[in-house]
Amino acid sequence: MKFKKLIAVAMVTVMTTAMIGCGSQAADSQAPAESAAQDTSGTAGEEITLKVFSNLPDRKNGQGLVEQTVIDNYMSENPNVKIEVEALDEEAYKTKFKAYSMEGLPDVVSIWGQPSFLDEVLDAGVLAELDESDYADYGFLSGSLDGFKKDGKLYGLPRNTDVAVFYYNAKMFKDNGWEVPATYDDLLKLAGDIKAAGIIPCAMDGGDGWPLAVYLTDVLFKLTNDKYADTATTAIQNADFSNEDIKKAVELLHEADEAGLFQNGYDSQDYGTAQNLFTNGQSAMYYMGSWDASMALNEDIDEEIRNNIRVFTMPVIDGGAAKATDITAWNGGGYAVSASSANLEEAKKFLNYLYLPENLSKIGWENGVGMSAQDETAFMTGNETEVQKQLVDLIGKATNVSGTTINDRGSAAFKTSIESQIQSVSNGSTNVENFLSAISEACK
Repeated sequence: MKFKKLIAVAMVTVMTTAMIGCGSQAADSQAPAESAAQDTSGTAGEEITLKVFSNLPDRKNGQGLVEQTVIDNYMSENPNVKIEVEALDEEAYKTKFKAYSMEGLPDVVSIWGQPSFLDEVLDAGVLAELDESDYADYGFLSGSLDGFKKDGKLYGLPRNTDVAVFYYNAKMFKDNGWEVPATYDDLLKLAGDIKAAGIIPCAMDGGDGWPLAVYLTDVLFKLTNDKYADTATTAIQNADFSNEDIKKAVELLHEADEAGLFQNGYDSQDYGTAQNLFTNGQSAMYYMGSWDASMALNEDIDEEIRNNIRVFTMPVIDGGAAKATDITAWNGGGYAVSASSANLEEAKKFLNYLYLPENLSKIGWENGVGMSAQDETAFMTGNETEVQKQLVDLIGKATNVSGTTINDRGSAAFKTSIESQIQSVSNGSTNVENFLSAISEACK
């Protein structure tokens, strides 16, 4: 898989650079960015208003802060341009995106480079085609643009390389003598030990559906490894989820619930609730993606907690095909330009500015925000948070990565079905057979 190989190569390079310093390589990597910056510098002209529709409502932390910083910088450099931002959380965003698709999208929008989201959007013709040659010097990891293409044409750019992880409180673990689990059985046993101490084992955003689907992918990938993509895609294409590995993965998800791994009511609680349980010290772990690595730099979080945030990936499963270094990772969200934008050239100019290496990637790295879909080698300083260092190490040592999660591999109808019904099979109110039958039906 190109994505796997190039991420491994790129992140090994990142680690090497962190040890020896940026040197002339850093200077070389900045040259294209400086050249591009000259191309996008603002000039006095007519007043222009661009509308940006974003799925990052928190503008003071994490990716929302990074996005807003770049927007503010662009307006400063282009005083004739005003950028208005509308930002909603992911589920509300996707609902309104559908409405905007019918009445006309804002100039620049957040998108996801996965079939469940992008196929229908591209079929509707609402996104502007981009010139891939514009990004030859932008450092995109090989294969990272693939999910944003149709018939060889590029319609969007990826922002992240996302990794599914368990965040954990290292001090809490040490104080209680808990060890990072080596196997899935260890994970479930650890859940019991943590509960016995009166602490929530792992905070989970179960109400939104997709984090549970990522967890299911994580388990399925640990069972199947190289066969994961074919297993998931074949099930979706044939509308048949009777595969034994898929069935086993769903059973293991339910076993996590039975072991008390997640908080009471997780199946109806949202992203913010789950994160707050962890950052307030009420839970020992938190299951989410690498994009939340910025917690380690968030001064709104108690210093003792943020300084002790660490990560580990899904443990191996007895009888599974994957090793500890085979991890669930994919290229996630990104940005695109509306085909109907009244300021199409300015919108593309702003998109290109967003992705200059010194903008989203560098500012994101400096703010501890996950891993970019672009090479971040030049931005390593050696002063990164422990979470950043761990993520670099995890990706650099990855022997295989999953690619797109199971919920995003099919149609929008399949995505809706699996994400709306996975809570019921997780908590045991629906049995495995009925769940698999329901999501099979959604593929027909």
